[in-house]
Amino acid sequence: MKESYTKFVIIGAGLSGLTIGHQLFQSGQKDFVVLEARDRIGGRIMTKDGIDLGATWFQSHHHEVSKMLEDLKLEKFHQYNKGRSVLVYSTMAPEHYFENDPSAPSAYRIVGNSMAMINTLAKPFKDRIHLGHLVTDVHEDNDTISVITNEHLFKAEKVIVAAPPRIALKIRFMPELPAELISAMETTHTWMSNAIKVGLTFEKPFWRAKNLSGMVIGQVGAVTELYDHSNAEDNRYALMGFVNEGLRDFSKKDRKDRILNYLAKYLGEEVLIYKAYVEKDWSQDSNTCGDTIKSIYMSPSYGNKLFVDSYMNDRLLFSGAETSALYGGYMDGAIHSGLLTANKLVIKKAN
Repeated sequence: MKESYTKFVIIGAGLSGLTIGHQLFQSGQKDFVVLEARDRIGGRIMTKDGIDLGATWFQSHHHEVSKMLEDLKLEKFHQYNKGRSVLVYSTMAPEHYFENDPSAPSAYRIVGNSMAMINTLAKPFKDRIHLGHLVTDVHEDNDTISVITNEHLFKAEKVIVAAPPRIALKIRFMPELPAELISAMETTHTWMSNAIKVGLTFEKPFWRAKNLSGMVIGQVGAVTELYDHSNAEDNRYALMGFVNEGLRDFSKKDRKDRILNYLAKYLGEEVLIYKAYVEKDWSQDSNTCGDTIKSIYMSPSYGNKLFVDSYMNDRLLFSGAETSALYGGYMDGAIHSGLLTANKLVIKKAN
């Protein structure tokens, strides 16, 4: 097994881990590596065929995302919401149509999709990101901390776990983590771990011609939420949303048929003439979901104070959307946590 030394090892190339790497690099501290089990960066930010299958939206009060986009010279744009939206609330009653308040600000999306932020963030230090490196063990030694992957041994001064707490429990820590910390990791819901997202691209936005916003809110049926997912330049047209988790029990073909039939009923038969169809069941992603799928229908609790502390004689830290006390579970929380963690590393290194 190969062996190397680096000051900092960041486990996880999602938004929080990459924020830490970016801050270290910008501060001139370049002796670090980012280890990612997947064959791609981004974590739960993922774009395919122009469809954001993971984190997508942010609001005006999510200042960290806006500031990061500004620093990276990327732009944001408002979620399209013009026209009538559809509410399906009963199988025994017809759908209800409603208009969005045109004066109310809609959520923002990122120009170039959410992966534009990830790719731009990681670009300066992409040679320090190691894909396909599944971390199996983290051991505290006399004066270093060892990180063992499926093909490499890294020795470091500090290790930052930027993977979801439940997923981090798959790592063997030696010595064992405190019991109360393990309990906090076990009970912290992993954002997106139970979600199924779907996206369809089209030649034209046929729903707009019918004065429809593309928004469908389904309290019953195959799709729970759907939105216009066309790009900022308004020359690529798409719909994207969340699928009823009950469809997980059906075959991929049956699930697709049920989704298309549902959308055709409420948006029109034109939905069947799609260019691309993509879906992502995050419960089938071993780097996002554990053995048990747990659906959360109320806002989960994030930002346990135990995640702020350091462990293994100040050599082990945690970061991520679930560890953030501010906007936990959101992109803003992931960035906020990454900035706080990077600040600890930079200040202590400077001293």
